Amino acid sequence: MDITKLAADLRKASQELALHNANQKNAALESVAKSIDAHRAEIIAANESDMNRSRENGMSDALLERLMLDSKRIDGILESMRTVIAQSDPIGEIAGGWNTPNGLSIRQVRVPLGVIAIIYESRPNVTVDAFCLAYKSGNAILLRGSSSALESNKAIVKAIKEGLRNAGKDGIEGALELCEVQEDHSDVDAILGATGKIDCVLPRGGAKLIQRVVQNAKVPVIETGAGVCHLFVDESADIEKAAAIAENAKTQRPGACNAIECILVHEKIAEAFLPALVEKIRKRVELRCDEKSLSIIESKCKGEKSAVRATESDFGFEFLDFVCAVKVVASIDEAIEYINAHSTKHSESICTNDRKNARAFQSRIDSACVYVNASTRFTDGGEFGFGAEVGISTQKLHARGPMGIKALTTTKFLIDGDGQTR
Repeated sequence: MDITKLAADLRKASQELALHNANQKNAALESVAKSIDAHRAEIIAANESDMNRSRENGMSDALLERLMLDSKRIDGILESMRTVIAQSDPIGEIAGGWNTPNGLSIRQVRVPLGVIAIIYESRPNVTVDAFCLAYKSGNAILLRGSSSALESNKAIVKAIKEGLRNAGKDGIEGALELCEVQEDHSDVDAILGATGKIDCVLPRGGAKLIQRVVQNAKVPVIETGAGVCHLFVDESADIEKAAAIAENAKTQRPGACNAIECILVHEKIAEAFLPALVEKIRKRVELRCDEKSLSIIESKCKGEKSAVRATESDFGFEFLDFVCAVKVVASIDEAIEYINAHSTKHSESICTNDRKNARAFQSRIDSACVYVNASTRFTDGGEFGFGAEVGISTQKLHARGPMGIKALTTTKFLIDGDGQTR
């Protein structure tokens, strides 16, 4: 892969796109949506090829579910695009402005980042989401998906490019490129070393991928993805509500980064809550329990086989499967201390009827999204009203949480004077 030429072409496209107004960008995205809709049969066929190959290679059911595309999911992709199209264009927005005592007029305005690269695993819907958000925010984007989704991604990018061509002068086909996946990851290394050519890279996937990018990148990185998410069931929690939240947060889509991987239970409610939890997730989720929680389940749920003794490595681990760690804690302080030590700063939730504890949890937990009496599965650009996301940032600089259009922008200062000198 000639990263120098590829980045130069993307840079040129980004400079052209930066001059397009909201109407032009929206017209291009509408054309892309029509093209994806028209080619849905080809996209689904390509995805079936990826699914069959991945199944033969032993991919887990939870990860296969993330890879799969069908007509309903394509409908969801198109709906997300329409939401993005309907949003206001952030480019040119005035973030601040003032006049200095010497008469200078200063404006801080929002501008595109420029050329973005995203390195991601499975989930071919990310191909559309990342392109759509980048294009609407005036950025060119380089996509590097995984080998497991290669045929799906090729079919989607082909449809996107056709849509941009069909948009005529409103479409800039060169604003999107897809890397051919190299087995030795030389393409990834080229992206990570493209200092001055690529403005920002976003990893989206498991912990192994994210750490590879963070540790080897020479270009700026926005860290996204890995989700060791926790649910704390406080002593005042509504047991039925807490069990339902736990079930949803673990089982609705266990391969997603916003699924919980650990449930903490206050010791004063553990004997009531844990049997209710077992009843909710019976035969679907393996519970890897600390000594206290396992003892309660064995005494209260005779013959229950879904609960086993946890090892130390089960705590702070992202299972991405129908597996969940369980631990009994003595207080909310212990729960908060544990979560801050073991989480990936993604999403955490507390079930409680104590307002003071709810606010303490939200104030002291150091994660991007902190919930009270709700599932962590809501940490999602679509659920937050962004239409889509390029990822969920787990760091603190530039962006944090689900990243929509505005997260792909920066600002610059425009200063007008009348001959002032210093």
